[in-house]
Amino acid sequence: MEIEELRTFVEVADAGGITQAALRLGVSKSIVSRRLARLEEDLGIQLLARTTRGAGLTEAGLTFRDHAAKACAEIDIAKETILPAGELRGRLRIAAPLSFGPTHFTSVLADLAKRNPELHVQISYTDRFVDLIAEGFDCAIRVGRLPDSNLLSRRVGPMCAKWVASPEYIEKYGAPETPDELITHQAVMQGNESWPVMDGDRVVMIKPQGRFKADNGVALVAAAVAGMGIAGVPEDLITSHLASGALVPVMTRYPPPELGIYVIRPPGHYPARKIRVLTEMLIECFGRAGDLTDSSP
Repeated sequence: MEIEELRTFVEVADAGGITQAALRLGVSKSIVSRRLARLEEDLGIQLLARTTRGAGLTEAGLTFRDHAAKACAEIDIAKETILPAGELRGRLRIAAPLSFGPTHFTSVLADLAKRNPELHVQISYTDRFVDLIAEGFDCAIRVGRLPDSNLLSRRVGPMCAKWVASPEYIEKYGAPETPDELITHQAVMQGNESWPVMDGDRVVMIKPQGRFKADNGVALVAAAVAGMGIAGVPEDLITSHLASGALVPVMTRYPPPELGIYVIRPPGHYPARKIRVLTEMLIECFGRAGDLTDSSP
């Protein structure tokens, strides 16, 4: 039984199919199939029930998956302990936000790859919340407020946000000064979310209304500049618009809560050293760190 066979089985189990696992592993489907066949032959039991839609775990496969994943993780930790200090190898798959990733995080990720010639860094830029386990990511960099989950998070820095609107919108509809007034205005937002507003030391949740929604922060800023409504966005996205006057701060007595920059990883006893090194580099770049916690803000 080879470690690559175990890794391949875990990838197929998590991805739900041989094709998806082959893409994650960067090998052909035939190689994945051969590894699975050898593993099942060594064990003398069927781990996967193959169908036209993919591959599902048998009862034995479901039990074996967790043991195989744990064995792979232990091997990775063992390898890391004997590698020379600072030397990282293998693959690091990272999900990063499209709104900030290319401009804020890519330089750090490129530096990580430059320092470690044997490390293959693969980044997916998207503003949706990816399923790290199901989609085979080692970690994610996220900006904002984190929803409750069983994932582990490390805060690597702060980020501030503002309520803003265009002069055109303010001239036509006025500028809200309180949370109650904000509810009556048009908002540009990512979905049907509630907005947290700071009232002194207290957080008040309001339910905005609006007819322009997008899943990308840059698009929300553009809509606010076009006069579509009030936006609550990180300052880093609007610096030039504030300087030019294309956007104006509103409701400054009731700002959004401070946002955070986080590194998120699946639950496990011990994070891989490549994730720890990435986290340390982000902390060095973006500011103060937080303790390891679950992903509740």
